[in-house]
Amino acid sequence: MLISVYVPLLITMVLAVFAPRAAHRLAPRPAAWSLAAAALVASLGWLGSLALLAFAGLAQIPEVAEEGRWSVAAVRASDPVYLTVAGTAALALLASVTGLTVAAVRQLRHLRWARRECRLLPGDTELAVLDMAVPEAFALPGAPGRIVVSRGMLRCLGDREREALLAHERAHLRGRHHLFQTLWRLSAAANPLLRPLSGAGGFVLERWADEEAAVRVGDRTVVAHAVGRAALAGSANGSRPALAATGGAVPQRVRALLAPPPPRRALPFVAGAALLVVCCASLADAATDSEQMIETAQAAVTPAPHGPCHEHGHLGEPVRFR
Repeated sequence: MLISVYVPLLITMVLAVFAPRAAHRLAPRPAAWSLAAAALVASLGWLGSLALLAFAGLAQIPEVAEEGRWSVAAVRASDPVYLTVAGTAALALLASVTGLTVAAVRQLRHLRWARRECRLLPGDTELAVLDMAVPEAFALPGAPGRIVVSRGMLRCLGDREREALLAHERAHLRGRHHLFQTLWRLSAAANPLLRPLSGAGGFVLERWADEEAAVRVGDRTVVAHAVGRAALAGSANGSRPALAATGGAVPQRVRALLAPPPPRRALPFVAGAALLVVCCASLADAATDSEQMIETAQAAVTPAPHGPCHEHGHLGEPVRFR
């Protein structure tokens, strides 16, 4: 446990540095799934490692050891985790759980708001056109979700660009991109080191929707023009929804659309998968060591069995008194 418990923490730092950079160079759809898997495993590994370190310190408290019936000396001998390290891990774990709880409540409220707004929008079709002069276009998740476009935005685009814009927002709904966003936000709330994954994930989702729109329209240049014009039209609008064609780094998105489709590369995904496997294996090994530590500490205070054979000799032999 002394080494394996720290491996998930190290892997989290590695993913926070290299995963966002790799995601910008990969095909957006597999990159989004890879970032989601990395965020999930890294956040669980982070919480698990902190919990094991905190428990190693908790097990060295005499009152806790008395309740659990194990030896403090045996715990310190088999798993020498300093109380300072354990206390720091306990505080970090408390902060992570608190942040995760607050973020989960916010996400639930946001999803409830989105579903309520879907019901309040005019019409009963997937597309809801708002009579607003302000250029606006975004996907509103719900059951099944709505595409919201203002008349101001429609006036800024040509016919094919409108088709590209709607295809982009429809890709957000069909791909359930709000679930990816929720996972990344919860992971970042549990572990602030994973915030770069959340930022890279937002860009990857927009790129995913761009590529789906390009396939739908059949012309990458049209989608690039639609993204650029929509971004320029909506630049004056301060509130920018999460799943919107004007989101993300627009210049990089336009540049990617004007280039050929990104190639599929296997090496980054294999390397990322290997890191996640090592993270899970290290956490499982640390948990096993922690369990063995407690079993050894409990055995150290268990009295040796005393039966009639030990006190009065073997059965069948007379007891001699002197």
